[in-house]
Parts: sequence; C-alpha cells; structure tokens
Amino acid sequence: MNTMLRKSVLGIAGLAFTGGVFAGPIAAHADTPTMQAKPVAAVQADKPGVDKGKLIPHGVQGAQSRIDLSDEQTANAKAIIAATKKAGLPERAAVISIATSLQESKLENLGHLGDKNDHDSLGLFQQRPSSGWGTPEQITNPEYATLAFEKGLKQVDGWQDMPLTEAAQTVQVSAYPDAYAQWEQQAADIVAQHWNS
Repeated sequence: MNTMLRKSVLGIAGLAFTGGVFAGPIAAHADTPTMQAKPVAAVQADKPGVDKGKLIPHGVQGAQSRIDLSDEQTANAKAIIAATKKAGLPERAAVISIATSLQESKLENLGHLGDKNDHDSLGLFQQRPSSGWGTPEQITNPEYATLAFEKGLKQVDGWQDMPLTEAAQTVQVSAYPDAYAQWEQQAADIVAQHWNS
C-alpha cells in the first residue's frame, strides 16, 4: 500500500466512531506463562457451507501459532461469530476478529490484570475505556466489544482485500503490528467449524 493511502487509512481509523467509540492505540496485553502460544502445523477444518477461499484469501503469512481452547474461550469465539453475523459481515470479518482476540487476550474476556495490565485495556480485544472504546462494562461484553472492533474494521477502506495483520493493525494500532498474522489459520479453522453451527 502506498504511503499516502496508508496514512489515509490510519487517519480514518483514528477518527471517532459514531456511538462514542474511538479507534485508539491498543497494545497487546502481556503474556503470562499460562497464555503462551505453541507453534503447530497448520490444519484446515472441513465444514460444508463455508467457502475456505474467503476465510484466508491471501494464504497465511509467517509461522502459525495455535492454542487449545477451553469451553470459555470457545464460547467467546462463538460470541464473536454471532456478533459478526449480527453486524451483517462475512466470514472473513470473523476470522480477522478472532485472530485479533487470540493475539490480544487468547480469547479470554480479561478484566483488570493489576500490575500486568496494559494501561486500562480490558476484554477480548484489550480495548481501552480511556481511548473511547466504551465503558469497562461495555468492552467486557463480547458482543459489544466485537461490534466496536468491527465498526472500526468497516471504516478501513478495502479491509476485505488486506492481509489479516494489516486490517487488524489498522483498527488496533498495536505496538506489535505483525503479531496478528500468527493466528490466521486457527481463526479460520474456528470460523469454519462454528459459522454454520
């Protein structure tokens, strides 16, 4: 993407959303020993009714990570998928959202982490009340947090055609912009497994 277009996209992402939500800087939360990702070989879930070419249109970028999901993490992934459908967005938006949440919180709806907290980051997407994402109660609600993230995603011109990490970074403005890419395969597998369930 040329510099002028990238600056325009980042400028748009930085504008206030309607409804009081801002696309502010969100840094990845600090990993704890129990939240370390394990690199694994990529696999693709085979679920009828899901166009796998739409889930990963550019192919995965770089080494992929994968974690085993608890029932709570799976429920959070399903909540992201349900919110994506409610927003009328396609499967690709769910893949980007789930990959972002895998990076930010490992699909855990995090409250305040004390000394390990990144400023006032909370929830599945580590959104910050002080950056205008919403109240702590709102951004720890999986549906609200997903819709807020995807509202920012929809404001990024051409997000559907961007590599996942670029689309996620444009909304999140993370200190680790390339980190989202490692979760694309697992996010696509989750969407393939649960989109039609």
